[in-house]
Amino acid sequence: MSTLSLQHIHKSYYLGKEEFPVLKGIDLTFDQGDFISILGESGGGKSTLMNIIGGLDRSYDGDVIINGQRQKDKKEKSMDQYRRDTIGFIFQSFNLINYLSVLGNVMTSLQMTKLSHKEQVKRAEELLKQVGLYEHRRKKPAQLSGGQKQRVAIARALASDPDIIIADEPTGALDSQNTKEVLKLLQGIAKSGKTVIVVTHSQEVADTGSRIVRLADGRVIGDERLREPFSQSAPQKEFAARPLKTRDIWKMAFAHFRNAWKQNLMITIGTAIGLFSVMFFLGLGNGATNYMNSFIDGIANPKAFQVFKPDQSSMSEQDATDVAKVKHVTKVEKGYMSPAFQVTLKGQEANAKTQSSQTEQEGPNNLITKNATLLADSISNKQYPKTGEIVLSETQAKRLVGKSFQKIVGKTVTLTLPLGDKGMLTQDLTVSGTSTSYNMVNYGDLQGAANKANIDLEPNFVTASVDDLNNTKAAQKAVRNLKNNGQNRFRVASIGDILDSIVQVTYIVSVVLALIAGISLLVSILMIIATTYMSVSERTKEIGILRAMGARRKDIRRLFINESLLLGISANILAIITAFLAQIAVNKLVYGTIKSEIIQISPTAVIVTVIIGILIALIASIAPASKAARLNPIEALAAE
Repeated sequence: MSTLSLQHIHKSYYLGKEEFPVLKGIDLTFDQGDFISILGESGGGKSTLMNIIGGLDRSYDGDVIINGQRQKDKKEKSMDQYRRDTIGFIFQSFNLINYLSVLGNVMTSLQMTKLSHKEQVKRAEELLKQVGLYEHRRKKPAQLSGGQKQRVAIARALASDPDIIIADEPTGALDSQNTKEVLKLLQGIAKSGKTVIVVTHSQEVADTGSRIVRLADGRVIGDERLREPFSQSAPQKEFAARPLKTRDIWKMAFAHFRNAWKQNLMITIGTAIGLFSVMFFLGLGNGATNYMNSFIDGIANPKAFQVFKPDQSSMSEQDATDVAKVKHVTKVEKGYMSPAFQVTLKGQEANAKTQSSQTEQEGPNNLITKNATLLADSISNKQYPKTGEIVLSETQAKRLVGKSFQKIVGKTVTLTLPLGDKGMLTQDLTVSGTSTSYNMVNYGDLQGAANKANIDLEPNFVTASVDDLNNTKAAQKAVRNLKNNGQNRFRVASIGDILDSIVQVTYIVSVVLALIAGISLLVSILMIIATTYMSVSERTKEIGILRAMGARRKDIRRLFINESLLLGISANILAIITAFLAQIAVNKLVYGTIKSEIIQISPTAVIVTVIIGILIALIASIAPASKAARLNPIEALAAE
């Protein structure tokens, strides 16, 4: 029964425009169960003919008919299926995948079938028993002899249950004993009903088969039948072929990734350093921002701001009313700030740079900490001034009692406040605490002293409180836009504004540092590109083997992309672990000083970093993976 027919096959190679004919009109028919030897000297066109039959070479004239179908009418996808389902290759140089075990090499072909994983393993083990290598199934090809390697290649060729076995010089690298064993196996294959086509220049090999076709100078010069085909019955195929599954491509990628672990570890570490730096600096920016926000909340009320006249003149009732009418403003408090005053203790005098006071519309327990102009949280024991009290700055207190400035707390001092032409206010006050920066009294005390002295004390600023932190800037802008005769009536000051700028600068610096760290990621991209190109070069023959077994171009592309993605994934894992360990260490180191976690790596930073790592690996793999997919399988198989 004829399974394969070659009709008028012509094939030429070209060097520039010069043509070199290799096959010059081949007409042959191959029967089921036949063991055909293509005999001839090197350069006679034997291997070229086998590549055409095997579907690796489609650039020829004439027709290859398989079971009544013209192969030239098929698209590349169908030819991949043809090699998976119909053809099994046995190579002279064995062409085993060196990083896979004996079992793994046979499984590679079975992964392109519809058998379950359990069934694949079972069939692979049965085939290895058939060729006498079951006990060596866990070994790598480098641990086998030449004869053993060829038997693994035979088991792999049989794995997908093909109709045609093509063996290219299968005994060329074997001694006489191994040659006999391999030829016996090939006879057994033919007896099972498969068509065996052996390319050889050995008469001994040719005599083993059922038919000898002699080829010379691209032509058939002899066709001798030695015996009838070993079998005329066509065996029923037990399973169908299919393309490689994504899962199996990942398994192959991981197998090579693990095999080249030293090289991959170095690249993983290099990439992880860049990813760690990005994550760490983003965490630093996040932690610094949160620390500064906490600092702002502690030292000032971010929901309040001060309103002054541009010329530093007094604020009228109408001014306070107009500010109070601004949208989002919920309360306006009068305040007074003096550039100079005196504090006296037992006849001593000291000049203060700044004196600030705040109205007490909420009563004597009103907390000045809510005043955004006062660094109130730095007051010792948080003893804020009530009616009849004063908080002195540490500098002021030291001038009065020396280095042990806290001894001033509880003592009575005399505050003298000059008001220019209006006169001078004098008030005895009890020191309730100290502040790192400011001297504070209640506006009510100043107003009371002014009334006793018959002096009209007018506030020179007001503090406006807003309903929500998010509305603070909008309220400030609205106050700034209040005009009189086209001129701005007020200027606005807020410690929150200054610190907000600091926070923004801190965050910008951390982002810039992260971007600078990202430069190392560019190096990582180049490393992955170079590594993947090297991998393609080193594994060119493997690519040819996979294509010969029926792997598609996109399977090859995915294989190398997946390996790069494994680099990205491993680098991400290492970077994340390192970043969180560094976060714990740094925070533990500085917490005692600032009482805050300065490194705060957020889930967003982790996600962003992971995405960057994956994108780097993906981008770096595209060019070399595409190159691998475009390799000519015949040239790839011929690579050393």
